[in-house]
Amino acid sequence: MMRNGKRKIALTAVAGASVLALGLTACGTGGSGDNGDASGDRALRVWAGSQTPITANYNPFAPTVLHGALGPIFEPLFFFNKTADSEPVGLIGDTYEYNEDGTVITITIKPDLKWSDGEPLTAKDVAFSFNYEGNNPEGNGLTSAEATDDTTVVLTYSSPQFTTTFARLGSTYILPEHVWADVTDFANFANEEPVGSGPYVVDKTTSESYTLVANENFRDADKLGVKKVQYIAVDNNQTAQDLLAAGKLDWTGMFIPNPDDVTSNGAIDWINTPQDPTVLYTCSNADLGCTGPQTDVAVRQALNVAIDRGTIKEKAFVGLTGDISPTFALLPRDEKWVADKANEVSPQEANAAEAGKILEAAGYTKDGDFYAKDGVPLDLNLISVDGWTDYNDAAKLIAEQAAAAGIKVNASTVQWQEFSDARQGGEFQLIVGGVVGTSVADPFQIYRDWFGGTTVESTSPVGEEIPAGRWNFSRYNNPTVDAAIQAAVSTDDEAEKKELYGTIQTEIVRDLPYIPLVINATQTFYNTKDFTGWPTEDNLYAFPPSWGAIAAGYILTQLQPAK
Repeated sequence: MMRNGKRKIALTAVAGASVLALGLTACGTGGSGDNGDASGDRALRVWAGSQTPITANYNPFAPTVLHGALGPIFEPLFFFNKTADSEPVGLIGDTYEYNEDGTVITITIKPDLKWSDGEPLTAKDVAFSFNYEGNNPEGNGLTSAEATDDTTVVLTYSSPQFTTTFARLGSTYILPEHVWADVTDFANFANEEPVGSGPYVVDKTTSESYTLVANENFRDADKLGVKKVQYIAVDNNQTAQDLLAAGKLDWTGMFIPNPDDVTSNGAIDWINTPQDPTVLYTCSNADLGCTGPQTDVAVRQALNVAIDRGTIKEKAFVGLTGDISPTFALLPRDEKWVADKANEVSPQEANAAEAGKILEAAGYTKDGDFYAKDGVPLDLNLISVDGWTDYNDAAKLIAEQAAAAGIKVNASTVQWQEFSDARQGGEFQLIVGGVVGTSVADPFQIYRDWFGGTTVESTSPVGEEIPAGRWNFSRYNNPTVDAAIQAAVSTDDEAEKKELYGTIQTEIVRDLPYIPLVINATQTFYNTKDFTGWPTEDNLYAFPPSWGAIAAGYILTQLQPAK
């Protein structure tokens, strides 16, 4: 980790253990299956969460972008492994260096790169990408991005950017200027025939699946062991589970209460890597158009203490989840960033009496079994995605636990698209959903992207979509939090950063725009009989689920057909 103002990172090699593993297992032939022969060119069949019908959209800025676009087709400069506190791996990028005050980043990219259509990929494309509106929202702080030669790019910012290294270099997708220079409406561009730098290109898209094939112009094309990847659409977890058990699915990230149901076929193995918070999204900001009792902070506080997280952990997630911190620091990885140990872990048992005290202090009174205020019942709607059985079960338990505290919660399920539209547009009260965990050992990314943290509007009024690159579905707006996050961007002093994070944590633990539930049980299932090179507990070189942006593309480059 960088401790001083200047650092140069050389990233010319892939993680050594992974390279060694590939060298030992790259035999060029592979397993058989219904989707191909035993030649090693059979498609790796993946479910990454897509439901039917699939609509061709390979635009990395679109909320409905297909998973295969993010990593397999489009790449950032570097890959950051969110499972460890480690140095990033160079993808397009080779090295990067900050100046002393953190306002200038000089990047060197690898030489002789090409886009998938054969056009040269140079530093001009990188500079264009950082200047492009979709990658450069208002308030981003970028004052210039210039290519000084074919392999060197200089990014200049109005303030130090030490804390945003991942956001700049690990999640900014690099675009071909010769394609995107003509795209003015980046949010609505479907990009059905994408040109990217990653290991794969689109072969075919149907309503039931889309297929990617090896990019012959990829920088390491000769090392790609998996030549074809088929992403299938599945409408629920049970169907995906049945496909795994039948040997018709090779890789997915999903929740299965009894993994033996799919591993008994001798082909499938699994790993659990809890990383991402599962929360209740609340549309919290009445000033931006949110409606419902959840806009009252007292209701959110009461619901927070009414939840029995221990029961949810055991009954909905069969004990596979981790305990969540209301600070959104990932424990134990980020323990040093928790400013107040009293906020280290959310309460694990329900406290209905405390919930009642909070509500009564805020003017609510019991009307029969449930509370009301000014004659309006405390009645909340909670949705989760149909077929996401763990989340569906958690929602039912939350409704039962809330009722015991006098809070009426109506749990129901919706299709994925309705869920996506609801959270983007703010047309919801409560949602059981996930927060994208930080990609480095620092909670800053969550604070900035989910709680605001820009000097300009970081979210949108209800009825308008969230700006690209932001995830503030709660519509949370707190000037104290915003100021602390802006200050944290500019420092690399750990003590100063911890103090700023303490300010943020005090505010969000009180306001609870996202009510913490658990650190999600991130189970990944993969075919170890026909393919080798997967992340394992002994070599967790990447976050392993198939739906992981960027990491999934990196994992695909590490796989080889088994002997």
